[in-house]
Amino acid sequence: MEETRKNWIPTNPDYNPDKPMQVGGQAVIEGVMMRAPEAVATAVRRANGQIIVQYQKFKSFTEKHKWLNIPVARGAVGLIDMMYLGIKTLNYSAEIAMLDIEAEKANQKSNAGNNGSVKKQKTSSNLSLALTLIFALAIGIGIFFVLPLFITTKVFSIEQNAVAFNLTAGAIRIIILLLYMAGISFMKDVKQLFRYHGAEHKSVFAYELKAVLEPDSVMSFSRFHPRCGTSFLIIVAFVAILSFSLLDLLLIELLGILTLPIRLITHLPFIPVVGGLAYEVIKFSAKHSSTWWGRILITPGLLLQKITTKEPDPKQVEVAITALRCALGLEDPSKYALQPDSAAINTVQTTEKA
Repeated sequence: MEETRKNWIPTNPDYNPDKPMQVGGQAVIEGVMMRAPEAVATAVRRANGQIIVQYQKFKSFTEKHKWLNIPVARGAVGLIDMMYLGIKTLNYSAEIAMLDIEAEKANQKSNAGNNGSVKKQKTSSNLSLALTLIFALAIGIGIFFVLPLFITTKVFSIEQNAVAFNLTAGAIRIIILLLYMAGISFMKDVKQLFRYHGAEHKSVFAYELKAVLEPDSVMSFSRFHPRCGTSFLIIVAFVAILSFSLLDLLLIELLGILTLPIRLITHLPFIPVVGGLAYEVIKFSAKHSSTWWGRILITPGLLLQKITTKEPDPKQVEVAITALRCALGLEDPSKYALQPDSAAINTVQTTEKA
């Protein structure tokens, strides 16, 4: 049974991506963020072995504004929403991961003046988060959208062939993505992050299949999940080829000629639509992942997860389970409150409140 689960691809008749209620998450530094309806919990393991949990009520923008919860629009808005939440929880995990270092430094320094800086730190934290989000978006768009357009225009003479141009740009986009993922996978810290990514997937699968949320049980499940954000990136790349090809055909019909500046002006504002379409594709493919054509749709994402997920150990799975149980309200997050063990913790708690 254990071997079957490890190699399991979602053909199990009990698997339903819509029931029970969907949960999802993200690996963070030495931990996992889990999101359930109306709540988010981030569990992080410290160097001393303690698991701490940050819990917060959370409603996405589409949940707050029901009129946005329509096909395509919900995916485009949700993408920004989850990027914001993802960067926020990554920042939190980074602060916690520094606790032991800060504790050592605090033994050698005076802690005077921390209490008077709460308001300043809060403002600085919010501004930093917003700037980080903008910077991440700019870098992502530059590398994965602008650069392929530039290379295809300068290297190949196919500007006026909408399909050939976007097939080439799409292939370059996918190659860049694969090289980037493969490259960072050799970094020690990233390998650890990918193990927590695997722990997150195993925990979500165990919950969706109504298994016992305990490390021994959860460890037996697959680390590959069809609704993973990694799969989303691949789907975006393929959807972009089709979407931008259709857009370029329309532009050539209207303008008669296409240049790099025209493509940049028209393609970049169209990116949210591509993201929204990709969201609908991955939602649809996950829902029908037990069919033969559904398995074809999810296969590229599952293959990429061989890079972006690694087999976790039981302690990493325990962290993921803790985050999931707290997010679902099955466990009290206050049980995992930060235990003071140094003067430096005051600084992190101040930032945490921000």
